[in-house]
Amino acid sequence: MNNSDIKELTKAEDQVMQILWKLQKGFIKDILNEFSAPKPAYNTVSTIVRILEKKGFVNYKAYGKTHEYYPVISKGEYSKFYLNNFMGSYFEGSFQKLVSFFAKQNNMDIHQVEELMKYVEKDIEH
Repeated sequence: MNNSDIKELTKAEDQVMQILWKLQKGFIKDILNEFSAPKPAYNTVSTIVRILEKKGFVNYKAYGKTHEYYPVISKGEYSKFYLNNFMGSYFEGSFQKLVSFFAKQNNMDIHQVEELMKYVEKDIEH
């Protein structure tokens, strides 16, 4: 699946995907067990997983009537898609505008901005 086929996740879908990425595979009961209290209803999680399946985020292996779900899109792929969308929507695709905004919001001094840039440059080189 290429990035143009990926759809943005709702908050509830993202919560379920975060769990599936962590577990790597699981039945609805396994996903449900990862939620903190108050836990959502079994049917709610099941519905969200089926929506994720239709969106192409998860697939399953059938064991009779029971399905074991697993991610089809990696967390890294989705993170890249999400960040690109976010930057395009809020920062006109400009990394400099993103860093400037981040620095202003966090009241960063010049040395902290330089440190941030070093981390980014190191990640770009790899």
